[in-house]
Amino acid sequence: MTVPLEKVSEAARVAEPGEGISVDELRLASRNHAMPMEMLREDVTPVGLHYVLAHYDLPAVDRDTWTLAIGGCVRTPVTVGFEELTSMPARTVRVTLECAGNGRATLSPRPVSQPWLNGAVGTADWTGVPLNDLLERAAPTDDAVDVVFAGADHGFERGVEQDYERGLSMADATSGDLLVAYAMNGEPLPVQHGYPVRLVVPGWYGMAHVKWLQTVTVIDGPFEGYQNKAYRLRQQADEVGVPVTRMEPRALLMPPGHPDFMTRDRIARPGPVTLRGRAWSGWAPVERVEVSTDDGTTWTDARLEADAGRWAWREFSAAWDALPGEHRLRVRAHDAGGRVQGDVPAWSRGGFANNGDQPVTLYVLDE
Repeated sequence: MTVPLEKVSEAARVAEPGEGISVDELRLASRNHAMPMEMLREDVTPVGLHYVLAHYDLPAVDRDTWTLAIGGCVRTPVTVGFEELTSMPARTVRVTLECAGNGRATLSPRPVSQPWLNGAVGTADWTGVPLNDLLERAAPTDDAVDVVFAGADHGFERGVEQDYERGLSMADATSGDLLVAYAMNGEPLPVQHGYPVRLVVPGWYGMAHVKWLQTVTVIDGPFEGYQNKAYRLRQQADEVGVPVTRMEPRALLMPPGHPDFMTRDRIARPGPVTLRGRAWSGWAPVERVEVSTDDGTTWTDARLEADAGRWAWREFSAAWDALPGEHRLRVRAHDAGGRVQGDVPAWSRGGFANNGDQPVTLYVLDE
């Protein structure tokens, strides 16, 4: 069957000047949700407030009949059910997870897709079996190159019918703290987060964390599936582009004061204000956060709180004496590898990895 051309999503389309958010984008926004910014106060994001993005319908998976099949270029194909998986030695890892398109809606020109502002992020305690333990049981052969992860979610993108699939190199799949996870914040995964089992790839943007996981296939060449090709940084539609992988350094400010209902601009009274937020990087630990209360004219170092784990965001704070008037508050993160959050978001046709700082407007009253 050929999908009608008018039903095929345009490849990384960029909005025309003055073009508003479309009904199609609103449909996406009504299915997916961001974390409220005030939840930056929490070390661990409550499950129902963690950001959610599902490419297709939420699949109905029966935990009692679910299996994970590990095959391909392996010496011993492995199939495990849920009960066996949860009886294996497990780990719990605190991981900050951010959508690759976080902040996309504020780019200019605007990439047409899920219209994220800045809340496509959250931090959870994920519990599961280390992926490496399962791969070692299957014993990949010497010609293994990539590992392909497939979820139960199924749909069409740009006319291509597919299960959601992502590939990692053998080196990436067998390093770090990758988990085949079955619990989130100490409870079974909710359906929107991949029930009964999902992949967790600490440090990587959300597209790598395959939900509703059902197969793991080792292959003898690079994976060239749709989702690996789609998540690339391109300036032009016909470019090969650069793969989207690890999260760029980013700091977000927990908005001070109280919000205006419609604009979400903040309002406060003059006097001492503690500015707080969270910062993270998938490349290296955050080692510095700067704060500006004058729209980037001057910057001062914030205080970094205790490290909550290699893959978790880090809290920061700064004292400020707020004077009456309008203020633009900005923050930026530095990681130990020398990467710095940009003042201006990096642009790409997909709106990916655009980690420019997100100013917060605060109106301080006269009294």
